[in-house]
Amino acid sequence: MSDSHPRGSVAWAGHGIRVARAALTRLMEPADMPGLALIEALGPEEALALIESTVDSDATVEREVTEVLAAAGTRRWSGLAEALTRWRPRLVDIAPQRDLDTVRRFGGGLIIPEDDGWPQALHDLELGAPIALWRRGTRTLFPEQSRCIAVVGSRDCTSYGANVTAEIATSLVQRNFTVVSGGAYGIDAHAHRGALAVASGASALMAGGSPSLPLTKRESEAQPPTVAVMAGGVDRFYPSGNDELLHTITEQGMVLAEVPPGTNPTRYRFLQRNRLIAALCQATVVVEARWRSGALNTAHHAATLSRMVGAVPGSVYSANSAGCHRLLKEGAAVCVTDAADIAELAGSIGEHLVDEPTGDDALYDGLGTQDLLLLDALPLRTATTVDKLCVVAGLSAQTVLSGLGRLEVMGLAERLASGWKRRIW
Repeated sequence: MSDSHPRGSVAWAGHGIRVARAALTRLMEPADMPGLALIEALGPEEALALIESTVDSDATVEREVTEVLAAAGTRRWSGLAEALTRWRPRLVDIAPQRDLDTVRRFGGGLIIPEDDGWPQALHDLELGAPIALWRRGTRTLFPEQSRCIAVVGSRDCTSYGANVTAEIATSLVQRNFTVVSGGAYGIDAHAHRGALAVASGASALMAGGSPSLPLTKRESEAQPPTVAVMAGGVDRFYPSGNDELLHTITEQGMVLAEVPPGTNPTRYRFLQRNRLIAALCQATVVVEARWRSGALNTAHHAATLSRMVGAVPGSVYSANSAGCHRLLKEGAAVCVTDAADIAELAGSIGEHLVDEPTGDDALYDGLGTQDLLLLDALPLRTATTVDKLCVVAGLSAQTVLSGLGRLEVMGLAERLASGWKRRIW
């Protein structure tokens, strides 16, 4: 153990803050609070240097990180040594310059908090703000929070939900708002298509048609009609059935992710993605959501951030609207029925890798962050080793072993002679 760490003596030291943040997005999962606290305490370059060094711990750094976590409301954590064992297995995969080159080939880039174009609304997440944002699309500037509305809901929407969503999105863009959603099937897709239909002036886009001509430089700096915030890398569009839609968004709007190129979406990353959608927008509107839909997670993030939340009522006989009615009954949302209601709501506070989580599977209730990461890392068909799980989940060997024990008891993991896999019911 040592009380100091080498400064500027490791692989990516001295390459600049942008490269350091690019590397850290691959080492740390979204909303990894100890990791974000380390970056806050040392800065991105020093934080990366410490992870890449051979130092097992550092009393001074641990004290600084503890203070940052305490200020953010996190009083207890497992310590710096444990955190280092989670991040270091992923060092073999970091190649930040490769990732930056990859996203540039797709016409994108990396937005970091040090940039003038960093969305200021993300500062409301405080310590939970992302390390950086990977961007893809012709639009280069993210719009002001006051002009962004999140429109979210269930993947298995009804025709009622699809029609209402398209009408709302179309009218919001006509009122000079940007529609933000998650690029998924159902309500998300209809929200994006409704926004794009206005931007392109072509009704064919409502069915996922072709984009219009490339934007000029002035147009690229204008407010985008829609933004998709993804749970995986911006070079791998998910779900695949929305590939054409997401490509159209890159040519008319913007696609964002806090994970680097090549990253697969997982249940945990979907849930963390929701906090970004909520933070970036002045208001969040839930059009259709089941009683325990993942869309409610976005609404709850918005409420926590003191954003306004709206819910569209539906039939009392429709399970797809049960979540919206729940929000209204609990007083967590305001009833909205059209874009005029939503604009008024926004003005009141200022001027298949994995399925997207729907919350329908009670097996996942009560799982902590580490167990959820581990469950996402477990393969469905072939067994894997503890070492590989450490790399994929970003957890230490001790945490993986104890987590596997808990998941096995819950019937979610299965031990085989060749390793571990997820148990299929």
